[in-house]
Amino acid sequence: MSANLSSATARPTGAPPAPLVGGLDLGGTKVQAVVVDNAHTVLGAARQPTPTRGGPPDVAAVMADTMRAAAQAAGVPPADLRGVGIGSPGAVDAAAGTVSGAGNLPGWTGTYALGPALAATLGVPVHLGNDVQVATRAEFELGAGRPFTSLLGVFCGTGVGGGLILDGRPWLGRGAAGEIGHIVVRLGGARCPCGRRGCLEAYAGRGAMETRARHLVQRGRSTNLFQIMERRGRTRLASGVFAQALARKDVLATRLVDRAVRALGAGIASAVNLLDLEAVVIGGGLGLRLGEPFVEAVRKATVPHLFVPDRPPAMLLAELGDLGGAIGAGLLVETTQFR
Repeated sequence: MSANLSSATARPTGAPPAPLVGGLDLGGTKVQAVVVDNAHTVLGAARQPTPTRGGPPDVAAVMADTMRAAAQAAGVPPADLRGVGIGSPGAVDAAAGTVSGAGNLPGWTGTYALGPALAATLGVPVHLGNDVQVATRAEFELGAGRPFTSLLGVFCGTGVGGGLILDGRPWLGRGAAGEIGHIVVRLGGARCPCGRRGCLEAYAGRGAMETRARHLVQRGRSTNLFQIMERRGRTRLASGVFAQALARKDVLATRLVDRAVRALGAGIASAVNLLDLEAVVIGGGLGLRLGEPFVEAVRKATVPHLFVPDRPPAMLLAELGDLGGAIGAGLLVETTQFR
């Protein structure tokens, strides 16, 4: 389905708010939508693949369709929602409702007014934030981060994103804080999807891991990764593909994940050394699929690089699962609105 981006208008100012809110988590491989109530209980959910072609308007159309499907599952029309929050990758300008430099999304090389576009389409106020920052906030308020006042969220999916909570409050910087995926872990190292070299994402982002796997297969390396991908009906090496390959002790998959773990250890330790954080929450598709053994491996890779190794941060698996980003996006509904 496609959405008509100009056919709807937002609810008139002064209309009574509805008790339900929507949340949209935009990722490199999937768009996840939820409808939640005041207790953050998920009443409806829907998921669709992120487009691999086109540009920002095509992505926005799929987002609108997915939000409509979640609202239908909750038994309400989208126009009855109090608002919709969006967690998006890239550099987010919440006041303007724009997203720039979302390199893991098709054709997103410039700046696109995602907030106003979806407000017009869905007919409700829309609120925009960084995808990993809102997921980190959700873990802080509702999930694994509740016992702490400072934490780093590290979400390993198509890319590697981060979010920060400092003294009990989200730290946004000038709009691009928390980009741990672009901490340099090796000078002159592997090429990152952002175009630079040596970034953490170049080693631990699933997109970069797939690029590395394809390159090594072309050079004669053996792996079951792509056979598993095809049997699962996928066109990309999704997190579940890596999980299944690891379970089969696939040598190339194991080496790629070990490489990612080492890079994560160096990057996380650098952030902890700078900010002396109490906790690190690990999520994202890869983190959730590989689970506690992956978190423990990252913890062991982090400690040797810590300035104070006898006081490491707590390292925890995200509790809210695949819906955490969308639930966190719903928490944005008290912020700037686009009409």
